[in-house]
Amino acid sequence: MSTCATASRDLSEPLAGTAATASTWLLVEQPGPWGTEALTSSRLDRAVGRALERAAEGTGVRVALIRRPGRHADLHTGARHRVFVAHTLPGRSWIRTTALDDPAGLLGLDFAALGAGDPGGLTLRPHTPAAWEEYTGDPLVLVCTNGKRDRCCALLGRPLAGELAASGVHGTWEITHIGGHRFAPTLVVLPHGYTYGRATAQSVKDVIEALRQGRVVIDGCRGRSAWERPGQAAELAVRELTGEDGADALTVARTEGEAPVWSVTVAHRDGRAWRVSVAQVAGAPPRPESCGSPLGSPARMEVVGIHTGRRPARGVRAMAAGRL
Repeated sequence: MSTCATASRDLSEPLAGTAATASTWLLVEQPGPWGTEALTSSRLDRAVGRALERAAEGTGVRVALIRRPGRHADLHTGARHRVFVAHTLPGRSWIRTTALDDPAGLLGLDFAALGAGDPGGLTLRPHTPAAWEEYTGDPLVLVCTNGKRDRCCALLGRPLAGELAASGVHGTWEITHIGGHRFAPTLVVLPHGYTYGRATAQSVKDVIEALRQGRVVIDGCRGRSAWERPGQAAELAVRELTGEDGADALTVARTEGEAPVWSVTVAHRDGRAWRVSVAQVAGAPPRPESCGSPLGSPARMEVVGIHTGRRPARGVRAMAAGRL
């Protein structure tokens, strides 16, 4: 039976500029089954899930549930919840982690501060702060597996997550939803926030090894979640043009315009800059955006021009270098 992922692959649908947007990710371990809207349809208290959604709105923080891969992922295994917070801006990326008995304590976080990259927002109010620690392990690999959201994520994502975990990729977790079901198996790698589609175990291992060396793999890359979608497409286009693979070498310094056309300034930490013209176009021919949905024409980002621009202002150069 045809799936949305099969249709997308057969049409060679471009991946660039399709990643979910989030400057910061809040990941809460919640074993057991996940519904379509996992934060309010899982074993996590529904009121807590709804409150976390509201608290994150407009802050740049994306909240998702995670669980360890494996055949027992549907079992309720223990009361404590592992929590990760990861910020993704270049040169300023970090991960902090803790374990909580009750995820309701997360409602004391300063979501606006976390979205801006300030780890001081981790202070839980009004109670005693949780023991947040710096996460120093391998990059987190979060594979979308929520079959209630789209069956491609379960059919393709769960086997990939299991294979990665079994082969020693210790940072592997299943995640509820990162968008782009039709690109399954799809995953996000933290703290850098690069999202990948149509992944294989070997391609993921290549991505992890590159990131350990401070490099980014652009094959199969959907974009860095820190940027809006026009910026994601623009950054990847500059990487392809220049061969720059430093994970933190480029930043989206400015995005001007509105749909369907944007001018995006991509700045290098050495002071170079490129002005990238990005257009939103409808995908053709029609295809399902998700399994079971009617045929549609999903919007995609198309780079229509790249020009060497002026050197950005001093503040923008500092931001590109990760000094702001």
